[in-house]
Amino acid sequence: MAVEELNSEAPASETDDRPVEPQDYVALNAVYGALVAAAAVTTYRRGATTDPVTGAELVPIAAATFALSKLIAREKVGAWIRDPFVEVHEGERRPQGAGLRHAMGELLTCTRCLGAWSALGVVTLRLAAPPAGRMVTTVLAASAANDFGQAGFRWLCKKTDAASV
Repeated sequence: MAVEELNSEAPASETDDRPVEPQDYVALNAVYGALVAAAAVTTYRRGATTDPVTGAELVPIAAATFALSKLIAREKVGAWIRDPFVEVHEGERRPQGAGLRHAMGELLTCTRCLGAWSALGVVTLRLAAPPAGRMVTTVLAASAANDFGQAGFRWLCKKTDAASV
């Protein structure tokens, strides 16, 4: 078998089908890393160690992170953030453009990816300004609880409708 044939059978890399270069992802990761470092330094200098995040706060912070990432990636009110980087094609959101623009579109359509950025914002706010951070976390966590409640209600209605047929 020729070398070309072997290479053609090799599995595709995860970026083969994307118009993005590795340096585009490096740029996004560098921004995230710089924000983490800046948040760590800023909150440490402001004395965030006097009011640290407790284990009991992790569940509301996780719920807040879920709600914020869903808001940005999925909800209509987050469209203004997505619009420069995302197009809607046959009801499906897809990154548009190439390079860093496409990479941003990937980030803005992925709730899991946005979760890391959302968590950074929520935790930083909580450490930098504890009362405001707790208030924002509470509002977003209540929003997440509402999402789960609404999903449960829709599921229950479907089950009820299916049982009555």
